[in-house]
Amino acid sequence: MAWTWPWARRPGGGNASVERKQAGGYGFVALHAQGEPLWTRRDYVSLSREGFMRNPVAHRAVRMIAEAAGSVPWLLYAGEEELSEHPLLDLLARPNHRQAGPGFMEVLYGHLLLSGNAYVELVEAGAGAREMHLLRPDRVTVVPDANGWPVALEHRAGSVKRRVSLEEDGTGVHLTLFHPLDDHYGFAPLAAALMALDIHNAAARWTKALLDNSARPSGALVYAPKEGGNLSDEQFDRLKAELEQGYAGAAKAGRPLLLEGGLDWKVMSLSPRDMDFMEARNGAARDIALALGVPPMLLGIPGDNTYANYQEANRAFYRLTVLPLVGRIAKELGGFLAPRFGGDVRLWLDADQVEGLAAEREALWARVNDASFLTDDEKREAVGYGSHGG
Repeated sequence: MAWTWPWARRPGGGNASVERKQAGGYGFVALHAQGEPLWTRRDYVSLSREGFMRNPVAHRAVRMIAEAAGSVPWLLYAGEEELSEHPLLDLLARPNHRQAGPGFMEVLYGHLLLSGNAYVELVEAGAGAREMHLLRPDRVTVVPDANGWPVALEHRAGSVKRRVSLEEDGTGVHLTLFHPLDDHYGFAPLAAALMALDIHNAAARWTKALLDNSARPSGALVYAPKEGGNLSDEQFDRLKAELEQGYAGAAKAGRPLLLEGGLDWKVMSLSPRDMDFMEARNGAARDIALALGVPPMLLGIPGDNTYANYQEANRAFYRLTVLPLVGRIAKELGGFLAPRFGGDVRLWLDADQVEGLAAEREALWARVNDASFLTDDEKREAVGYGSHGG
């Protein structure tokens, strides 16, 4: 096989032959790779596997949000009156025979974080009883009508397909997070950190491969025998194939080379220390936490001093991430369930029972209690408890 060198002199024109050098003249072999990176897909299954199931930062961040949001208690109002007993509250406390309320809501929020979508089906369980079940996002397709408006959900379980109505009197509700480019489906927060997620995972795999192979960096082979000569075509092809098959890729990083006579190893790439994998991983971890709305301090990621202490970071986590998410779902879920129970009721969250906001609540009570210009009834109303006669 002939090779045209880039600097080879070409005659001016006509049918003159082009000057070439034969492959047998090679004396230098370099192995390198440069191309487009391979990114994880943005679908629910890929984000679940590469993020929640394989990445410790994404796993912990998703669990923190889902568990914190799922444990927020519910309040139900009829006008201004708070209801302590109601069939809707009973349903939220025990959505189905397999799950209690916090567990059900934890899965719902997990679906939202990993998919941007959550699908709830209300099922008549007989004798006037009702149950709520969650449909896994990767098994559900939104079915639009002729005008493009969503009217049903198509749920697939193996070879079985069924439709769940989204109409006004239907049994399904589709909860979504904002997606700027899709009319029917939501956007997963973890998908916004996809590049950081892949960098964090790739850095971990690369570091593990280096440790498994004595942490030796890649480079180039130089063929310079003492008696002179060059590699033959067959030798060159065999050496190139061995390098690509045996030493290319993160899984084979740092494998030691077996050098034959006349071959010398020349380091060309930066060492892992120079590339500072640890800082790259910490930077990627901060981006993952940022996309999900969890202060990096709460995840133990070094280099983040945004908040003065852990308590401030925890309060910001609840105020900026957990409560807005729960409040949005309370309105949408309440709007879906209230008409099914035949009453004009309003579902909301009980922020006073959130342990992470205890210090904030105590500060509010102290300020109201010190307000001597307020009556006792006005103080009670100011903190949301109503007057003595209410």
